[in-house]
Amino acid sequence: MSQAIEFMGAMLGARMIEVIAAICGLICVTLVVRRSIWNYPFGIAMVILYAWIFYDFRLYSDALLQIYFLIVQLFGVYWWLNGRAGDGLVRPVHLPARAAILWTVSAGLASASLGYVMATRTDADLPYWDAVTTILSMAAQFLMARRYLQSWLVWIVVDVLAIGIYWTKGLTPTAVLYGVFLVLAIAGYVNWRRAMAAEDGQPA
Repeated sequence: MSQAIEFMGAMLGARMIEVIAAICGLICVTLVVRRSIWNYPFGIAMVILYAWIFYDFRLYSDALLQIYFLIVQLFGVYWWLNGRAGDGLVRPVHLPARAAILWTVSAGLASASLGYVMATRTDADLPYWDAVTTILSMAAQFLMARRYLQSWLVWIVVDVLAIGIYWTKGLTPTAVLYGVFLVLAIAGYVNWRRAMAAEDGQPA
């Protein structure tokens, strides 16, 4: 009981901008799981708020990531509008195997490079871990904007790493949010896969 009270105190004591960003993020991902294009207004609000938060906490890779997210989300509106099924919900597709290999190798190299730059040229905290979540998030966001099912698998990895980073930095609502994101990412993968199977007339 005392732990629950302490947790609620930490949540209520958090900065309001972080709480609002967390709420926008939760609504956004919930709508993505449901394949609704209405996730984008909440997603755009979330990335703008988190750009401010991460810069203030010297998580520069994450701050830069929000700018990228904003750009990809704007393109995502177009791609989702042109990739909807008859029921108005987005139609997921599979990422080709060759493309998956290229994305994996590129993400590994980019993470190592960004982590090195942040470790040697800035005062960033947790530079390599921050770089990994940054690069994988960039990949996942682009793949999701293009409606690839496998984007959810990348998000699952990002969420696990992010929980540790944000909890360590004392960003309690954000760490909790990413715990919820992890559950939603798993649900999103299952939901999108079932939608694809139903469209193909196959069992999920």
